[in-house]
Amino acid sequence: MPPLRIAIAGALGRMGRQMVEAIEADPRLALAARFHRPGVTGEGLVSRDDALAAVDVVIDFTTPAASAELAEACAARGGPALVIGSTGFNDGELAAIAAAAKTIAIVRSGSYSLGLNLLVGLVEQAASALGPEDWDVEIFEAHHRSKVDAPSGTALMLGEAASRGRGIELDVVARRVRDGIIGPRPQGEIGFAVVRGGSIVGEHSVSFCTEGEVVTLSHSVGDRIMFARGAIAAALWVAGRPPGEYDMRDVLGFNAS
Repeated sequence: MPPLRIAIAGALGRMGRQMVEAIEADPRLALAARFHRPGVTGEGLVSRDDALAAVDVVIDFTTPAASAELAEACAARGGPALVIGSTGFNDGELAAIAAAAKTIAIVRSGSYSLGLNLLVGLVEQAASALGPEDWDVEIFEAHHRSKVDAPSGTALMLGEAASRGRGIELDVVARRVRDGIIGPRPQGEIGFAVVRGGSIVGEHSVSFCTEGEVVTLSHSVGDRIMFARGAIAAALWVAGRPPGEYDMRDVLGFNAS
């Protein structure tokens, strides 16, 4: 089989550079194009349109607005497939990606870590077993000072897993901010705590708290290479798939019937 042709969006960004290194080291892949923001040239960059015409899959760790626009551009030409690692989307951006996924295959995930996606499954199981009548749920996350969205996409994935385990929508029970005199904690609330500082790559934990005991499930990232490996696995999986919006649980086979 010939190598899978990959383009990197946001190629000059932190994750873009990490993806370039990982792809160049993988014989299953060919780095066919790199592009950044419109108007940014040099360092072997090409235009977005030239990149989309030359590849099988685009890997995108940019911004929500740029990712949504890229999904629309890929869909308008009938491909390539797309792997999205951006987080912090608003409803309009999510709707644009969902519309594009009617034409092309898209993998979108708040985290491309295998370990983190295993944690998501454990959190859902724990939330199902430890009911809201007795057990409070708190989600903690910490990232570097340059991260612009909060809570992180991964923290929201964990919140969705906990609420899914309890059969309720996250928006109904989420408490993203606590400040001032807030009163007693409501039953069933899922709380979020956020830290931003230094060069922290990523730390997440979910605590289930009741009278007399606490159960904590956690995951820490020491190197961004594991996100790159997960994105590569997603790219290899999504190439040639039918249109649809997928996530890492699909890539890892967790959603198989």
